[in-house]
Amino acid sequence: MSQSPAKPVLSVLIPVYNEEENLPALGEEVHAAVKDLGMTAEVILTDDGSTDGSYEQIVALTRRYPEFKAVRLGRNAGQTAALSAGIKYAGGELIACLDADLQNDPRDLAKLIGKLQEGYDVVSGWRKDRKDAWLNRRLPSQIANSLISWITGVHLHDYGCTLKLYRARYLKPLRLYGEMHRFVPAFAGFLGARIAELPVNHRPRTKGTSKYGISRTFKVILDLLTVKFMDAYMGKPIYLFGGGGIVMGLLGVLMAAATLYKKFFLGIYVKDQPLFQVSIFFLLVGFQLILLGLLAEILIRVYFDIKDKPSYFVRETAGFDPKLAEVRG
Repeated sequence: MSQSPAKPVLSVLIPVYNEEENLPALGEEVHAAVKDLGMTAEVILTDDGSTDGSYEQIVALTRRYPEFKAVRLGRNAGQTAALSAGIKYAGGELIACLDADLQNDPRDLAKLIGKLQEGYDVVSGWRKDRKDAWLNRRLPSQIANSLISWITGVHLHDYGCTLKLYRARYLKPLRLYGEMHRFVPAFAGFLGARIAELPVNHRPRTKGTSKYGISRTFKVILDLLTVKFMDAYMGKPIYLFGGGGIVMGLLGVLMAAATLYKKFFLGIYVKDQPLFQVSIFFLLVGFQLILLGLLAEILIRVYFDIKDKPSYFVRETAGFDPKLAEVRG
């Protein structure tokens, strides 16, 4: 009777998109770093619809290193979807995230685990001495980090650093869409996680090309609106829309009252008062916002009741126990 594989303590998730040149060295470094940890671990590489030979390299790594596993998405769905797929397949009590471009140092995993064992639930890497261009990489990152910290109330120097370690119970319940992967520490903070930040080694990219640029800052601003809504109003959207509707309605009533006062006491006809048209506009908008809030309340209840549906499609896997792969997928 064959024994089933031991349940891993640590799952290392690595999203991969067109990193064919970096994967052999990445596999060697991650394997050595995980081996030195002295705990059972798995390394899950998620190919995010790469158009080069990345998946073939990933499969080769699963054959060379027994702890390596592969997940292949049907198309390029983005880093958030790739991490979501990895989280779903991860079996460890601890989940670490790592970039595939060799700029993160896998040896820093030991430092993150040591910090987590001090009583934290999330340990976020901080690229204190970042080896990237200032204008199109570091400057947008600094702006984004300041905005995220201010809006969410979870203050970190480096939200954009992929190298992070989590207790799995704070990741498994999350449903990540769009470009929400950078906000995961904030989401964990909303759940009450104790969060620490630790300086980590950051290395310059030597092979391949970066997939990010200054345009990400604008995406962060838009995503922040969603994050703030999910934090403050996800359970009660009527408070946001209905509150705005009441304010608009009250302003409309005040403007209408001012118009009537001028009509009856100052003799100014309504047709000569543009404020009257504005009051009607405010009343209509206020009514519509309240209706929108009620519709949002209904949709939120449907959202919490429907069956989970991920934002990605897994084409194939490699290196997993077939029964576990079926359950996690």
